[in-house]
Amino acid sequence: MRLFKPNRRQLVTAGAAAAAGLAVSQTASAAPAFAATTATSTGPYGSGVLGSWANSTRAISTTTQIHRVVATNGVYMFGDSISVQDGKSLATRLLGRDGSQMAVNNWSSRPTSGAVDALQQWASAYGLPRRILMASGSNDIFDPPKFAAQVDRAMSIAGNNRTVYWVNLQVVRKAVPATVQLADQRNSSWLNMQLYDAQERHPNLKVIRWAEWLWVKPYRLANYLRDGVHPSVPLGQDARNELIVQSLTR
Repeated sequence: MRLFKPNRRQLVTAGAAAAAGLAVSQTASAAPAFAATTATSTGPYGSGVLGSWANSTRAISTTTQIHRVVATNGVYMFGDSISVQDGKSLATRLLGRDGSQMAVNNWSSRPTSGAVDALQQWASAYGLPRRILMASGSNDIFDPPKFAAQVDRAMSIAGNNRTVYWVNLQVVRKAVPATVQLADQRNSSWLNMQLYDAQERHPNLKVIRWAEWLWVKPYRLANYLRDGVHPSVPLGQDARNELIVQSLTR
């Protein structure tokens, strides 16, 4: 893993500073949607330390739905709390656009290592459709150096004959101190840089540039994110889901 080197891609930091048919098993708990602790430690990268996510809210499709998606060559989705919030709306939008079924494995507070573990489990148990959506990475701001290896691991599991769509990151939590917010943005940019580098290594990796869409119009950061992380509903949710569907159906 290369050390973080501010370069031409620092523009991301500058920019930010300025289903019908979807059956899921959903479990809720009192655990926070973004399980980080910053009160006592900002951690080695300034954003804090990721808390336990084992009991966090999740939305996971039934076995029947997973088999249906594989049989119809639909879409697998692996995400975090943003996807727990937005996944059903996304599945409905995708179904209406091109008739594709979606199976989801979304788990709040889960880092990308856990999402890729779930991808591996589904690949082994059910096989894979030709499109895989990874909406993971927001919880990796707490330990950015581990992210690139997980992206490569996901690409290895998917193989060369499938397309992996990966939504990039914009995390600047409103509820944390200003110094931590700066770390959040720096680490989000670092993660995005790793995605762009991975795209150069893997021709079948398509990055969905949610962060850039937000930065183009500075007011979007306030209006389309309710807490600096999760899309507002319906405005941000609709915008992000439309970006995703456009990429999946292109």
